[in-house]
Amino acid sequence: MIVFPAIDLKGGQVVRLAEGDMDRATVYGDDPAHQATLFAAAGSQYLHVVDLDGSFAGRAENREAVEGILKSFGGHVQLGGGIRTREAVEGWFDLGVSRVVMGTAALKDPEFVKDMAKAFPGGIVVAVDARDGMVATQGWADVSDVEVVDLARRFEDAGVASLLFTDIGRDGLLKGVNIDATVDLARRVDIPVIASGGVKGIDDIRMLKIHEADGIEGVITGRALFEGRLDLAAAIAMAEAA
Repeated sequence: MIVFPAIDLKGGQVVRLAEGDMDRATVYGDDPAHQATLFAAAGSQYLHVVDLDGSFAGRAENREAVEGILKSFGGHVQLGGGIRTREAVEGWFDLGVSRVVMGTAALKDPEFVKDMAKAFPGGIVVAVDARDGMVATQGWADVSDVEVVDLARRFEDAGVASLLFTDIGRDGLLKGVNIDATVDLARRVDIPVIASGGVKGIDDIRMLKIHEADGIEGVITGRALFEGRLDLAAAIAMAEAA
């Protein structure tokens, strides 16, 4: 199982939002590239980066910060936030991003996302963001009438690498991962699932690791790391244990 430390970008700074609300941002640093090196020093070979401004704008808004992260982090960078055109997808892969996360596009133009999954095998992650079981889009500002599992199933056999499942109601609040909903989704689809939203400590990693065989590929954590509630090296060791 993979632990993805998260760097969320807003105005070039490292932040975490509460429930996806841009007005409830906590700033944890102004040097994203340096933060990436700290995660690497703790043993991380994977990184999850989100251009929060881009999620709302529908285009890259923190490109310079992402480029700095790519130059400083020697591992795999997974990037999301407003990536909704082929040019954007190709551009990020050309810069060295390992995987591109697509959320709003997955709901509004699933055929486009499927085309990208075929064009970039193993490179596309579909973000399934949920509020009360329904899919949210546009940086979580809008809630659709589509159920999470229904959206996820649209991409079975499409060649996407993973599903990134986030319970918005827990994101950035340290309430603990919604283990039941995450595992339920993993069991109901044939695509590996990455858990996100609410990690508060090592117990979340342990519980997800127990369900690795159900299809849990990894977990994303941000605030728990920044506030010292979770030790990244210990989390990675637990996730990678046989």
